[in-house]
Amino acid sequence: MRKLDETISRIDQIDFSMAEKTQKRLDFLTKPQGSLGKLEDLAKQVVEITKKDNPSLKNKVIFTMAADHGITEEGVSAFPKEVTPQMVYNFLNGGAGINVLANHVGARVVVVDMGVAEEIKVTSHKSQVKSFKNKKINFGTKNFAKGAAMARDEAIRSIEAGIEVFEEEFANNGIDIVGTGDMGIGNTTASSAIVSVITGAKVEDITGRGTGIDDKGLSHKIEIIKKGLLVNKPDSKDGIDVLSKVGGFEIGGLAGVILAAASKRVPVVIDGFISGAAALVAFSIEPKTKDYMIASHCSVERGHKVTLDFIGLTPVLDFNLRLGEGTGAALGIGIIDASVKILTQMATFEHAGVSEKK
Repeated sequence: MRKLDETISRIDQIDFSMAEKTQKRLDFLTKPQGSLGKLEDLAKQVVEITKKDNPSLKNKVIFTMAADHGITEEGVSAFPKEVTPQMVYNFLNGGAGINVLANHVGARVVVVDMGVAEEIKVTSHKSQVKSFKNKKINFGTKNFAKGAAMARDEAIRSIEAGIEVFEEEFANNGIDIVGTGDMGIGNTTASSAIVSVITGAKVEDITGRGTGIDDKGLSHKIEIIKKGLLVNKPDSKDGIDVLSKVGGFEIGGLAGVILAAASKRVPVVIDGFISGAAALVAFSIEPKTKDYMIASHCSVERGHKVTLDFIGLTPVLDFNLRLGEGTGAALGIGIIDASVKILTQMATFEHAGVSEKK
């Protein structure tokens, strides 16, 4: 049995059998019932996912996966593809937005080369070695305006590489909650194609400006995506086919992380648009993953809201974010951790000696 099939077979349907008990516990805390709103809902979701009355989110991990995209040959991005490896080194040196926000919430960042178009040379520095994983499937995808972005076997291997990365970190260091993050020039083009195919939305309704292209660039980007869909004719009911035809290696890797997290009953916090496209692929492969996902925020990218609505996820934040890297996931993890601490650390009326509502 392939690792992908084995992982899918271990994903349980969440039955919400602990919801009533958890709600009663929340209602007896020293506050008016329901007064902490979404925080209470998040705490209940973590209890249901983990099947633990007193969950602890000590081990927080964000996987930031990087890969290059052949579609950049079509001039769909404001930045050159050389930025992808440059940013990987920035992650490893601790200088990126994700490093700052992950440190802020006490999460460790694992940087994964899923398909960067050059070899990443990691120094012998202990922190770099520990935080980097080489799972390169290929040196970037092919130009999907001319043919498939990757072979079907490469798509499966990218998903399985994401599963492997999660399982390795889970076994070696433990994971209580996981966030998804991305880096790859051209990946909003690939993500827009994925979202359009799986949700059925029009390309022009879900394609955004990515790294900051102008109106002319946006029109060109939309036409290139339409051309790619016409050339490849991806099957909307087959997430792996969609990934192989118009996707990216980092998107496949993130889908693998989501599947692996669900198989281990670990809450998975989805970042922005690229992570949303990966969530769509995972959801298409195994719909049960939906209840293990928590959407950290709604991106400025137009297709992200369409993606979240299609899966059935409500974002925790709406901060006009569009950086990626896992930055939104880091913020979301901080809030989710706060929700769990409310459940497990706040006193009840009885223990605090506070009078209850009459």
